[in-house]
Amino acid sequence: MENNIILTGDRPTGSLHLGHYVGSLRKRVEMQNTGKYQQFVMIADLQALTDNADNPQKIRDNIMEVMLDYLAAGLTPDKTTFLVQSHIPALYELPMYYSNLVTMSRLERNPTIKNEIKMRNFERSIPVGFMTYPISQAADITAFKAKYVPVGEDQLPMLEQAREIVNSFNRVYNCDILVEPEAVLPDSDSCNRLVGTDGNAKMSKSLGNCIYLKDDEKTIKTKIMSMFTDPTHINVTDPGHTENNPVFLYLEAFSTDEDFKKYLPDYANLQEMKEHYERGGLGDMKCKKLLNSVMQEYLAPIRARREEYAKDMGEVLNMLRKGTEKAVEVSNETVNEVRNAIGINYFNDKTFMDKIFK
Repeated sequence: MENNIILTGDRPTGSLHLGHYVGSLRKRVEMQNTGKYQQFVMIADLQALTDNADNPQKIRDNIMEVMLDYLAAGLTPDKTTFLVQSHIPALYELPMYYSNLVTMSRLERNPTIKNEIKMRNFERSIPVGFMTYPISQAADITAFKAKYVPVGEDQLPMLEQAREIVNSFNRVYNCDILVEPEAVLPDSDSCNRLVGTDGNAKMSKSLGNCIYLKDDEKTIKTKIMSMFTDPTHINVTDPGHTENNPVFLYLEAFSTDEDFKKYLPDYANLQEMKEHYERGGLGDMKCKKLLNSVMQEYLAPIRARREEYAKDMGEVLNMLRKGTEKAVEVSNETVNEVRNAIGINYFNDKTFMDKIFK
């Protein structure tokens, strides 16, 4: 039978922003709505604790914020199973088995881990939990036997390591229990990693360069009108650069030809607008006004859904509780198979018991 299972998730360290949305959240909604997939979406609070162990309140404060963002984006409990990572026993147990199949040197070579260590200035003061993040992520994916994992490009090294763990386990224990996952990437390069409004390569709450899914109209406009563009484009007549220009990257990620018909009919599409900007004669403010119109229209229904769900937080919590209970049942089945493959399911192993009572 064809495997159609999806597993993905987010760390609850803050509300979700446009980087999360185009990186994988939009793809999750699209795949959910095809009706072809069984999707598990995880609030990864255990992974958030790896670098926030001294501030668990930060995670507590954002569990429901992330859940609201999921619902606002269009994920629904009738089509997607929501779960909290820390409440799934399998996600504690599987990493122990997998850790015996991964060397320390391999973890240290993981590009995603290396970049995160550098960004957080850990140097050699690396929490063990953070260092073993790839093993934990492999457990998350394999516990549900997920075939597809919607991610941004920066997470590809983590998926590669998960595949290595799957192959090692199946080879060592002579089985085919674990499923090798595949990455599902965003549809365009501009969506692979949406830059911050300040031009920084990554959106970050600490840098204050994010547009959040829950931002109101005034906040969105203020952030867009103050966006970094091209520092060499001083005068309207100056030729400008569209490559790595945040305004144009956002337009690539969100605008359509219909938006140009509606808001800026001077151009048939984004390409025409880019060409004008590059040869000179098009000001940044006109570009930002278009982007503001596009984003206001795009985010309005998302914000409206969020506000509607927020009226009954008890029901939102119930969605998360029910999904987590279902996830426990599914993942426990995988753990039982894993124990059997290793040979440590002693009390349910007939061969083992027969030797004791022969």
